[in-house]
Amino acid sequence: MLEGNKVIITVALNGGMQQDRDGAIIPKQPVEIGEAAARCHEAGAAVVHVHARGPDGKNSGDPAIYSAIIREIRARSPILIQTTNGIGVRRDPVTGQLYWPDDTERLGLLSIEPQQDLFGIAAGSADFYNPEGGYPGETPYVNSPELLKKTIEAVYAKGSALEYEVIEASTLHRLLRYANEGLFDRHRENIWLLHGGGFGSTPPISRNVLFAIDEGLRLFPKAIWGVTATGRDMFRIVTLGLSMGCDLVRVGFEDGVHLPDGTVGRDNSEMVAAAVRIAAIYGLAPASVAEARNRFGIGATAA
Repeated sequence: MLEGNKVIITVALNGGMQQDRDGAIIPKQPVEIGEAAARCHEAGAAVVHVHARGPDGKNSGDPAIYSAIIREIRARSPILIQTTNGIGVRRDPVTGQLYWPDDTERLGLLSIEPQQDLFGIAAGSADFYNPEGGYPGETPYVNSPELLKKTIEAVYAKGSALEYEVIEASTLHRLLRYANEGLFDRHRENIWLLHGGGFGSTPPISRNVLFAIDEGLRLFPKAIWGVTATGRDMFRIVTLGLSMGCDLVRVGFEDGVHLPDGTVGRDNSEMVAAAVRIAAIYGLAPASVAEARNRFGIGATAA
């Protein structure tokens, strides 16, 4: 457990589709991402969540770009690095249709060198919709049982922690079934559940988020639990979680660019600073990287 009334702050810097807008500057290239992560660490973040972008600024699943990002971040700060496992949608140059990367490409991100510190996977499929994150059209987001199971096995074999994005409360019972089948121990102390709203099938409604939180802790009693949301709902749900003494909050330009007062932030570090200020209202302080590392149950950073 986290001690001393600490909360882990994760900053999701860029996402797969978010672009500069309304004064918000989205870091896209490895050096930009490394510099942004350092500013966020200084502001209070212990974890950075990143997507790779190609030279054209569009999302990429290229492991070489992820490797460059990891090196640039580590050259500037000790912040823990979590890579996406969603990569993001792309547009077919011939048909113009949006499509998601296949399981093989997504699983390739489990073998990056140097290795990231932390991993993530959505615990279920959804009709994804997030205009504030650069996804103005609803599109199916499939997380197959095979992908989820292979990711669970690989991440826990590495001795790392895996964040399960809770699409809706029913996906918790999918995870429980896998635990009952022997895939993992539901009493692990580093099961990591991220609850939120505004991503399409999960509305940013407090009672919906509260139900998912309660159900998650009922089924996985030692879990690390956190909250997030999209757009202008981000800090409302973050405040809800902080008022309940959550273990973790996620903010950042991946999911929206608005600060609590409705103005647009120019840099991700402003989002982190806002989370720190709200946490202080409830007697919480940002966890250090060492404290976060201990709570996630992970060893030293890979070279």
